[in-house]
Amino acid sequence: MSPSQPRSPIRLLLGALALAGACTSPRADPGYYLVTPYSQAGQLALDLRYWTVKAPGSAAMLWPELGLRYGVNSRWTSELFLSGIGTASSGFSQSSWNWQNDVLLTQGESPFDLALHSQLIRNLGDQPSNALEWGPALQTEWGLTQLNLNLILAHEQGSSKGTQLKYQWQALYRLDTGLRWGVQGFGELGNWRHWAPQAKQSHRAGPVLHLGLPSLFGSGTQAASELSLAYLFGKTYGHAGDMFSAQLLLPF
Repeated sequence: MSPSQPRSPIRLLLGALALAGACTSPRADPGYYLVTPYSQAGQLALDLRYWTVKAPGSAAMLWPELGLRYGVNSRWTSELFLSGIGTASSGFSQSSWNWQNDVLLTQGESPFDLALHSQLIRNLGDQPSNALEWGPALQTEWGLTQLNLNLILAHEQGSSKGTQLKYQWQALYRLDTGLRWGVQGFGELGNWRHWAPQAKQSHRAGPVLHLGLPSLFGSGTQAASELSLAYLFGKTYGHAGDMFSAQLLLPF
């Protein structure tokens, strides 16, 4: 691979971010993708994400996201990504800038591995604001099954709702090399001190598929590309709505 080739994906990413940065949009949370605690030291990856929420009788809201991820060391992964928002008919505009960091605290010392997840969010639009989310991310293995549980606290600047509690969980079974399937779930419980009534909480779950794909940037990469697809049924922020998500991770 020539010295100029590895830089081309970065130029594409920066160009796309600069183009999207010229737009503004209503505030929206960044996408729902399960936080996992492991890092590939020295690995740079392009992170392409797309998720939708479809409420009955209304057009689907779409959130395309574009990120650049880096394995700082064997325990710390850092990522900067841009989240957009829109519909198929209205087009898209920028929603937020996001800086995510995941630090693995334990690895093999206990029955489960523990990481600290954090994300700084700069919401854009008519009333820009800052938000922070943080919390523990846990993963363990049971035979051929991978189990994840994440508890996330989220606080937005100026919000009267206080710090909110969200959760993520997943159970994945390894069918073959590079092929895993299972179930995944997300939810919002309301204020972390005083949970919302059951009717106002949101819970959703559904099937998830993980595929390992050949590297798109040559044999010099440290890992193959990864594709994740999920379709969840239930409620999102108190309203009925199915959710579809797709994530393609391209190391280079």
